[in-house]
Amino acid sequence: MIEVVLASRNKHKAQEIRHILKGHGIKVLTLDLFPKAPEVKEDKKTIQENAIKKAVTLAKFTKKLTIADDSGLEVDFLNGAPGVYSARFAGPGCTYNDNNKKLLRLLEGVFGRNRKARFLCDIAVADKDGLVGIAEGACGGFIAQEIKGRNGFGYDPVFYVPGYKKTFAQLKPALKNKISHRAKALKKSKKIILDYVERCL
Repeated sequence: MIEVVLASRNKHKAQEIRHILKGHGIKVLTLDLFPKAPEVKEDKKTIQENAIKKAVTLAKFTKKLTIADDSGLEVDFLNGAPGVYSARFAGPGCTYNDNNKKLLRLLEGVFGRNRKARFLCDIAVADKDGLVGIAEGACGGFIAQEIKGRNGFGYDPVFYVPGYKKTFAQLKPALKNKISHRAKALKKSKKIILDYVERCL
């Protein structure tokens, strides 16, 4: 069993990642097991830089192989916003619902292809000596006209996938975890993790 630390305390994210990596001999630990772990400020200009900063910082602290992800939603009509500010789009201390409501408000009166958007995810893998590798994933779709669905988290209730005619939050978790930006990035990061372990044997 390979132990990998997820540089997050987000239970929704940990559950999703465990589901995607299930069956590959990888045990995902969260920062809840490391109460003295430092808080890493996401102050970089890109989601990739944020992911790298979190992975490298926390791998040095835990002395274990660590994965950190940063995700963002880009909306064409908003010139790529909220992007790197996706988690705090509606301001400090905002909720997922606050972010979704602000996004829908900014897109009032906008229709069709002008609501085109994409989810992006970067996953950095690091050990105590530094960065091991980086993996990227993307999923295209549109911003729905209203909040729909109860599954998932973040922008899932407003991210509409035309191929399934549903938002991420309306899809069954097992399906979302096959097509999402995070699933695609994790599939690539899984290879990075397994190659790393093989080199260390």
